[in-house]
Amino acid sequence: MPAHQYLYHFIAFLAASTIVLWCTPVVKTLGLKSGHVDRPNERKMHQKPMVRIGGVSIFVGTIAALFTVWFLGAFTGLTPDRKSEILGVMLGGTGFFCIGLADDLFNLRPLSRLAMQTVVAAGAWNMGVSIDFLSIPFGNLVDINGSLSLLVTIVWLVGMANAINWIDGLDGLAAGVSGIAAVVMLVVSLFMDQPAAALIVAALAGGALGFLRYNFNPAEIFMGDGGAYFMGFTLAGVGAIGLVKSTAITAVILPYLILAVPIVDMSSVIVLRLSNGRSPFLADKRHLHHRLINAGISHRLTVLFIYALTLWVGSLAMAFSGIPSGEAYAFGATLLLCYVGWQVRRNMQVRRN
Repeated sequence: MPAHQYLYHFIAFLAASTIVLWCTPVVKTLGLKSGHVDRPNERKMHQKPMVRIGGVSIFVGTIAALFTVWFLGAFTGLTPDRKSEILGVMLGGTGFFCIGLADDLFNLRPLSRLAMQTVVAAGAWNMGVSIDFLSIPFGNLVDINGSLSLLVTIVWLVGMANAINWIDGLDGLAAGVSGIAAVVMLVVSLFMDQPAAALIVAALAGGALGFLRYNFNPAEIFMGDGGAYFMGFTLAGVGAIGLVKSTAITAVILPYLILAVPIVDMSSVIVLRLSNGRSPFLADKRHLHHRLINAGISHRLTVLFIYALTLWVGSLAMAFSGIPSGEAYAFGATLLLCYVGWQVRRNMQVRRN
């Protein structure tokens, strides 16, 4: 890929972060005036009402950045099928954002949200945002199509959107995890020669990391379901069109590895709820961040530990993909995780004593 082509990715990142930095205070003001705030309760960690529609700025910044590079010619030369996939991710992300924003404003029922998410995910699949291969452990790839591809794709897209939403329990957690995952996916997508898909995560990374300026502890605003659904779907969509489309076994498993932290967190919580005879949709304090807080770890250290964990699995994905110096990145991320983990352990011991 010519070096000048990377300029589009830089523009997408910079435009998204700039728009989000400018737009978020406006959204906060509108949220306060309209009364769309998230009020404290026994399950939530914040102590005062917080504006919960910050996802509007992430969505606006990301989409505006993508339209900017689109008009600059970043997507020129794509085949019709490839353009359909890109539009499928953008339109699907828009649909998931609208569902989340409607929930932020009107408190939709869980099954209603799930039904609407399924319809939007099916529409994205019809536009080419599809998983066509599955990797069998210690085996070869299995080609899937038709209804099975539709089912697997819906589970992936809907599941990831909700996984990001479920980890949005501490200031800056979902935005930081999504931003780190987007940066890793950007690097891997470029290495796998998927520049169009990489443009989407470049913009998303800029939007997520720009939002952290106002969302990191102590947060001034929350992204709400709209922001979380949008980022989760977009990450999953790029994974489907940018990596899973490849027939290489390593490429097929990369998005699952990059997004392992929210995937494992959501899966474990669902299993625990079902094993206790509870609805998987009934919120509780069984997430990893809740467990760390309950163990006496500070808010910021809990978030930083999960950041380090996300970066670590992302670095493993980079090493596994064959990126030059990937092993060195993985080694560095491992050292960082060990250091932050040691800080967590020390804090737990101090509390016990």
